[in-house]
Amino acid sequence: MSVAPLSRPMILDDAFWPSVRVDGVLERAKAEWLHTNGAGAYASSTVARLHTRRYHGLLVAALEPPVKRHVILSHVDASLEVGNMRFDLETHQFPSVAPTGGFKHLARYDQDPLPRWTFNLPTGTFEQTIGLVRGQNAVVLRHVWKGPLPVQLRLRPLLAMRPFHTLVREHGSMIQSVELRQGEVRARPVLSLPRVVFGHDATFIGSPDWWRRFEYLVEQERGLDFHEDLWTPGLFTVRLLPNTASFMVVATEQLPTGDPPQLLVEAARAITDHDPGASYSRTRRALSVARSNFVIDEVKEPVIIAGYPWFESWGRDALIALPGLLLVHRQTKTAAAVLRTLISHMEDGLVPNRIPDDGKAFDYHAADATLWLFEAARLYADQVGTSDAFLRDELMGALVTAFRAIEKGTRHNIHLTAEGLFAADDPGFALTWMDAQWGGRAITRRAGLPVELQALWTRACDTVAMLAGALGNGKLAIHAKDAHARALFSFRRRFWCESTGYPYDVIPESPQDGAHGDASIRPNAVIALAVEPRLFDSQQAASILAVAERELLTPAGLRTLSPREKTYRGRYRGGVAERDCAYHSGTVWPFLLGFYVRAAVRQRARDTAARETLEKLVESAAASTLALGQVPQLADGDAPHYPGGSIAQAFSVAELSRALFWDLA
Repeated sequence: MSVAPLSRPMILDDAFWPSVRVDGVLERAKAEWLHTNGAGAYASSTVARLHTRRYHGLLVAALEPPVKRHVILSHVDASLEVGNMRFDLETHQFPSVAPTGGFKHLARYDQDPLPRWTFNLPTGTFEQTIGLVRGQNAVVLRHVWKGPLPVQLRLRPLLAMRPFHTLVREHGSMIQSVELRQGEVRARPVLSLPRVVFGHDATFIGSPDWWRRFEYLVEQERGLDFHEDLWTPGLFTVRLLPNTASFMVVATEQLPTGDPPQLLVEAARAITDHDPGASYSRTRRALSVARSNFVIDEVKEPVIIAGYPWFESWGRDALIALPGLLLVHRQTKTAAAVLRTLISHMEDGLVPNRIPDDGKAFDYHAADATLWLFEAARLYADQVGTSDAFLRDELMGALVTAFRAIEKGTRHNIHLTAEGLFAADDPGFALTWMDAQWGGRAITRRAGLPVELQALWTRACDTVAMLAGALGNGKLAIHAKDAHARALFSFRRRFWCESTGYPYDVIPESPQDGAHGDASIRPNAVIALAVEPRLFDSQQAASILAVAERELLTPAGLRTLSPREKTYRGRYRGGVAERDCAYHSGTVWPFLLGFYVRAAVRQRARDTAARETLEKLVESAAASTLALGQVPQLADGDAPHYPGGSIAQAFSVAELSRALFWDLA
């Protein structure tokens, strides 16, 4: 199977739900799909069910929801015996041979809203639907045969039983025994992991064995290990009557309560409840449904997953995404729950930037994560009002703690300069969203005073002043107003670059040290303009937009660096080192388009044609997909802007949603 980037799957029509016509053509079945359960577990693969990533599987369980994700159930291989004929329906890649031929029978894939495959066979059609059980590590598989006579369905589960970042090879410590109960098969092949329980209406024949040398071609393309062995406990056989559903449920520890049909109904309803309805455009509806995959609210401490398949919960990403995922849709209770999780784990006035999937201590290695808290809090307050109990009793206290910690100075040498600007200086510290390192060497290290951090800090001062005044703390309100005015004045004095008609991306901390600012054309000035427009006069704002349109704007989002710069890289390709070097050196990020739209709408509020153009841009970015119905992390800087990175990114979906539902509404 070729792993060349996908231009666009063959969509059957312009229906809202993804529906791909395959008709036995493997090239049409390369798109990926994603399905989640609201508690950190997910299922994902390609339309052909040919796994191309180590992260693919039918049950990637969150053993300590929402973390400690493990690939438990990789596949359930299905074959049908129709008379004296047998049809194997699975597609796998093994070394030095063509993929197995299950895709040749695949007619179509639908996700409306649960993933469903339809196979055409000589005497009828076979449908398989899967649905994850809400809040539990369990998946329901539904099988339906539509033909004149009964058939025999054979199901062979293939287990990986390993953390989702790793791969497994055949080993001698796998426990081969299984426990049989009425309607259940239980196995615990790895003692350090939960048992796996199969609920079924079939005949089970135990035949534990390893299936070897599965190849994951996207991992190979990424320059990583791409071979895996999978273990099976045996074979399930069931006689399928025409038009009668048969179910298998696979879970960790114990089967979920409830009948399988009802569990599927509940899984579907959790998705369709996010659909705003037929009165909205296809793009608006798709983005609304896509957001449900990132909000993990079926857990004790709700979080936002930054992206799939490999990202964890990141503070920065969560706070950027929260308005578009939740506030746009007036889900203020869930927004408060996510904010509560983040502020409850603050240390030294800093918001955690990463909740590691392995359950280890939180990371506090990003300066801007805390600054984005003020932005999210401001928008939350706009919706709920200052009488809101959470805002008054919890969130405001966290904002004040962060505000005072920054003024006083905290870890990673986060501090204010003599001019009242925001600074941090700690080698190895991820100062901004754009910092990246490879082999201990900074690739886009933005040491000094990054432009968007000054905008975030300046607006944070204004937010504290506004909320403090509304909540009766006049002394703090006056102090924060002074800090805002001071930062505003200092920014205007130092950041504008006359030669480019664009702000410096980074300037040195001290104006006396003789160093020049970094005049590279990057999108961070657009973020600054969107967050705190008072930093610029009207001519400067117009110039920022003009330069961004000329150098950075594409149909997939904004480039991270102008193609005119010597360090520009227009393709996100190759191994880890090559891709990391291109990460912020020219790749296009869809989420940046949201900030561009906000800045442009503010400048051209009465220009109807401009607003229509902006909406078309957002729709174009939303149509660039790796996974059906999702928006990827990034794309190539060079045309045709093939998508890349993670297949579904929270702030990509969120910022495009915010642009359509708020800024362009």
